[in-house]
Amino acid sequence: MRAGLRALIDSQPDMAVVGEAGGAAGAADAIIASGADVAVLDNRLGDGSGIEVCRDVVALAPDVKCLILTSFADDRAIIDASVAGASGYVLKQINGDGIIEAVRAVGTGRRLLDDAEVRMARRRQRASGDSLWDELTPQERRIVLLIGQGNTNLQIARELFIAEKTVKNHLTMLFAKLGVERRTEVAVLAEWWKELV
Repeated sequence: MRAGLRALIDSQPDMAVVGEAGGAAGAADAIIASGADVAVLDNRLGDGSGIEVCRDVVALAPDVKCLILTSFADDRAIIDASVAGASGYVLKQINGDGIIEAVRAVGTGRRLLDDAEVRMARRRQRASGDSLWDELTPQERRIVLLIGQGNTNLQIARELFIAEKTVKNHLTMLFAKLGVERRTEVAVLAEWWKELV
């Protein structure tokens, strides 16, 4: 897919591929070093995700626009892309002209991640997520809210007067209960749930 995307972009008179990476490791640094205007990122990489790379790129080089390629549009993909600072996301099934149009759009400063769409995704996630909150133990709820405040495992352990290893055990259970893979997803849920406290 990367080879096809490179050929497609390089065939445009006003575009050029200035760098590539096969995985998440080192991708953000490579993107910034290349001087790219737009980073086209696959949401699923072998060693991470395009969302994580996007977050790093936006933090270090806010002028670089990130466009996320995803296999299917779901509420979590929409919200994760928004939280990471992506300018947009497109489905991988889009045709070549659609991808070129999307790259051009975000390159000129347009957002393809509609705020109304993100709000609707958050509402749908919140509606299904409220029942998950009810399933958490009081200790798990405290940990979720502390993650939402940006605390590390060590800080959480100190706040709750428990061992750091106990926090890690709680996190393993939490990730399974919530159906998430990353701490940032827990932080997003914490934003919604803090209104319930």
